[in-house]
Amino acid sequence: MPARTYSPPWRRGVGYALLIFFAVVFIGPFLIQLATSFKTDADAANNSLSLIPHPATLSAWKRIFGFTENAGIPFGRWLTNSIIVATFITLGRVFLDSLAGYALARLRFPGRQAVFWSILAILAVPGAVLLIPRFLVLKELTLFNTYPGMILPIVADAAGIFLMRQFFVNIPTTMEEAARIDGAGVFRTYWSVILPVARPGLITLTILSFQGSWNEFQLFLVSTSDPKYNTLTTGLAKFSSGQLGAGTQYPLTLGAALLSTIPMAIVFFAFQRHFIGGQLAAAVKG
Repeated sequence: MPARTYSPPWRRGVGYALLIFFAVVFIGPFLIQLATSFKTDADAANNSLSLIPHPATLSAWKRIFGFTENAGIPFGRWLTNSIIVATFITLGRVFLDSLAGYALARLRFPGRQAVFWSILAILAVPGAVLLIPRFLVLKELTLFNTYPGMILPIVADAAGIFLMRQFFVNIPTTMEEAARIDGAGVFRTYWSVILPVARPGLITLTILSFQGSWNEFQLFLVSTSDPKYNTLTTGLAKFSSGQLGAGTQYPLTLGAALLSTIPMAIVFFAFQRHFIGGQLAAAVKG
């Protein structure tokens, strides 16, 4: 039997201390958000880092949920827009990215490597560089201030294609050969044989796509100007800057921002095991 390694108690104590420190660093901002949402505007401005409201009030939450005449922000409208856009972008990315990744991993066609390296090069391009071209294209195609204009420019992404390509490369080809012997075509093999095997990769792609589209800000900012198309990210940004409201109104803004993180947190913790496993599998090169 191999000898058991002995870990001194002080080393374990240092490890726990570091874990607690980083936990406080990451959780602290959320606690400040939560405490500020129960403060008055004056208390939030004067004691911004305090975790104890003086006095505590539900005024911000009542305005968020529309329980008062002065609701302050159309939170329901922003939430609906975010759900619509994030859902369609996620579904589009899962289908298109996996389809392109399968083609790059399995199909033999002229220029395949050039296409793959081009996709990798796209990952190095800052998103801000593409904002003005996207705006001009949307204006020319009359997609400005429309849901398609918010969805189509990012309905497929290079990172998702690369992720799925790595997954498909590591799947044995024997399964596809058996499907072809049975008379299945390329798409049938991809849809009925390969996708079920690539379930961890699809879950990882779903989480990343939903997170990216839920938190998207730059594209939505340049693709819309009508307030009815505001999402949670653009709506809160405009509200906190004073474009949609009077003053900063920290309790109202931070309360709404805290609510906007809940859907993403639920998705991540629900699929955390698949997400971590999917990332590890994609990192292994076959």
